[in-house]
Amino acid sequence: MNGILKGMRVVEGSAFVAVPLAGMTLAQMGAEVIRFDRIEGGLDAGRWPLAPSGNSLFWAGLNKGKKSIAVNMKSPEGQELVTRIITAPGEDAGLFLTNLRVRGWMDYETLSQYRKDLVMVTLMGDRHGNPQVDYTVNPALGIPQMTGPEGLKAPVASALPAWDLIAGNLIVSSLLAAERHRLRKGQGQDVELTLKDVAAATIGHLGLIGDAAVNREERGKCGNSLYGAYGQDFICADGRRVMVIGLTARQWRGLVEMTGTAEEIAALESKTGLDLRDEGNRWKLRHAITGLLGEWFAMRRVEDFAEDFNAKGLTWSVFRTVKEALAEDPDLTDDNPMFSTMTQPGLGTFPVPGSPVTFSATERQPPVPAPALGAHTEEILGDVARLDDTEIAQLFDKGIVQSPGFVARPAA
Repeated sequence: MNGILKGMRVVEGSAFVAVPLAGMTLAQMGAEVIRFDRIEGGLDAGRWPLAPSGNSLFWAGLNKGKKSIAVNMKSPEGQELVTRIITAPGEDAGLFLTNLRVRGWMDYETLSQYRKDLVMVTLMGDRHGNPQVDYTVNPALGIPQMTGPEGLKAPVASALPAWDLIAGNLIVSSLLAAERHRLRKGQGQDVELTLKDVAAATIGHLGLIGDAAVNREERGKCGNSLYGAYGQDFICADGRRVMVIGLTARQWRGLVEMTGTAEEIAALESKTGLDLRDEGNRWKLRHAITGLLGEWFAMRRVEDFAEDFNAKGLTWSVFRTVKEALAEDPDLTDDNPMFSTMTQPGLGTFPVPGSPVTFSATERQPPVPAPALGAHTEEILGDVARLDDTEIAQLFDKGIVQSPGFVARPAA
């Protein structure tokens, strides 16, 4: 695949979301990304959601454009083979991503003995060495107490693995930064980050830690309201729900103008003494504002105002299920250059995203499906591990490696 990172080779040993996402991101930018897995499949080979066939849409989605080798990593020969692939020579090779570090084998101290300029990026759960996922980091840091309907006492977890997604992109940034350092200094590097630190840093950047430290009141739930300004959901006459935003001064003016509520808003300002040009005041008076706007939306269907809202440049959206979005939103179709409708064996036919990034120096690359487990085993053994045909055949015969197309040789 041509792309901005053409020529770079990255080896990935991973599971879950963050590291597979990082490898896929690099692959969609043109890097050759080699993923190694157990012969029986990795930890997330069958993770939901599944296609009707039982094949994992999750795995296929996060491993697009990669090469796959299946290895028996319980055997010394398999471990030696993985080491050889990770530390293979080449100016643009020796780059390794993992969240499955194994001390004494698949760690920086051991691998760097075979390649001094190895760059290894490792994602861990927390700084104490404990395993973590989004569903444990979030409650530890208080996020579910801020999520959900106003007044609800129960915590609400998020369906979106935010910290995994941020960590995945930080892994990409970290790898490219370390690779730039290697190009300038000739030095390899052991790069570590943890999922919990990614989350803690993010909420710190957003002011949530400072808020908890210096303010008396605990930030609570606010439903679908936009915290600190004005944004709210409304049910329209046709039963559809919309989200409208009045965060900036322009957004707020447009919303008031399009709903014809200028007089009512002015009266609210006069009654309370609060200037609603200030976004903080809009937050304080959000319930009163919603009361004024709610009747306007309740009397109108979405089609009655959608065209006017768009012409005015308002920031708003209709609430949809993913199925509804797929049926209604052209941004999820081939109309969007990022998407290509593809038929994938065992999965079905549906729009598949490529990279959301456009580089002016290279053409946009269409998405490449995820490989079948071990689909590139022979190619990787020959081109990367530099084994000859006899050595490769012996590895297959011993069950050290596997590929979908391998046919066992008849016994002598």
